[in-house]
Amino acid sequence: MKGVEKIDDLTVQFNLTAPNPRYPLDYWSVKIWGGPNIAPEHIWKDVDPVTFTNYDPEKGLPMCTGPYKLAGTTQTEVTWERDDNWWGAKTGVFKLPEPEKFIWTWAGPEETRAALMADGQLDSLMDITLGALQALQTANPNVITWFTDAPYAWVPDPCSRTMEFNTLVEPWNDPEMRWAVNYAIDRNEIVNIAYEGTTLPSRHFFPAYPPLDAYIDNAIAAGAYDADKLLTSDPAMAEEIIQSKGWVKGDDGYYAKDGKQLSMDIITHEAFIEKQRIAAVVVEQLQRIGINASTRNEAGGTWAEDFWMGNFEVKMGWQTCGSVNEPWASMDTFNTRWLKPIGERAADAQNSWRWSGEKAEAYSALVDEMGTLPLGDPKVQDLFNQAMTLWEEELPVIPITQAKKIIPFDTTYWTGWPTYDNQYIHPPTWWQHFHVIMQNLQATGAQ
Repeated sequence: MKGVEKIDDLTVQFNLTAPNPRYPLDYWSVKIWGGPNIAPEHIWKDVDPVTFTNYDPEKGLPMCTGPYKLAGTTQTEVTWERDDNWWGAKTGVFKLPEPEKFIWTWAGPEETRAALMADGQLDSLMDITLGALQALQTANPNVITWFTDAPYAWVPDPCSRTMEFNTLVEPWNDPEMRWAVNYAIDRNEIVNIAYEGTTLPSRHFFPAYPPLDAYIDNAIAAGAYDADKLLTSDPAMAEEIIQSKGWVKGDDGYYAKDGKQLSMDIITHEAFIEKQRIAAVVVEQLQRIGINASTRNEAGGTWAEDFWMGNFEVKMGWQTCGSVNEPWASMDTFNTRWLKPIGERAADAQNSWRWSGEKAEAYSALVDEMGTLPLGDPKVQDLFNQAMTLWEEELPVIPITQAKKIIPFDTTYWTGWPTYDNQYIHPPTWWQHFHVIMQNLQATGAQ
């Protein structure tokens, strides 16, 4: 943006540096996180935004416009207390939510969280496996999910699950080695073991939504994208590629070259069981063909910083999100204009994989051209086809699965949670729309 100017008391005008017909869609419409946040000028105009903590509850910082004020934080909890003088309720546009306090807590591993909810000490869980859900509902029949029966999970999350390479780190800077890893992966096994059958393999890094599926189908029909090749599990082919690169399998069962064993370090976020379970299956599959793969959890802040700074080899993640009905937003995450060297912070998930080279540059040019076209322009499909041919040849990220989230709610103390039969909003409580769920919760009166 060049800047924003006030037109009148109810109108502001955003002045952009270049034509961008997607600006309203990509920044102001469907956003689960990372949307623009309006910053109050009287607080921010005279501070250094890099060092200003914006935290002093006694002074009302951070200043919020919602019905809750930040009451305090610790290493494991964030507490919000209701503002009974909230302007939104006074106008009559909204009602004052019933809950007087929200506590967001890190409650430990899955078994600990499930035990707490079984005992009525957690009202919602961010993520849980099918086996844990079934045990939980046996202990606490008041626990509900999006569907009352299998598959229980909410529809695909906008962020599909992906295996993501630092494409500047050897030997994974070689696209053929990344393809070897892809052939070693059996997505059906991942679905059956990691998800217990509650999701489906991904043929692309897009979420499996109909508008995006149509672009993929058209690219497949045009011969520009080979989903069958991507989904092929062929361990023998994987080993053939590895051997063609000069790696030799030793008596220990692992490949080595120039005295160095072929290994892989996969990092996962400590809070996300789903990704940890995917990584565990992938490690087993890579071990079978002779890659000494391992996986380890990192604290959330460390995990994110390692990703942004390029201090990782491979990670199990979901950072290709953005598109929900049109392909540009997710495709732009691979754009070389975001490229930063290892050790320099990337812009969140914007090409934190450090994908570069001639094909990456050609891909980026096509995506840039796509971004100047109006939504629905027929030329978008042709540009998409050309770009996806280049992307698939390089495969900087391996699509793994669609993300169907099992999100349990305990109705012992609160009802009004979103479900398939009451789908007034999506069920994730970690998205920016959670204020809508707040408005719909009703106390049961249970003690």
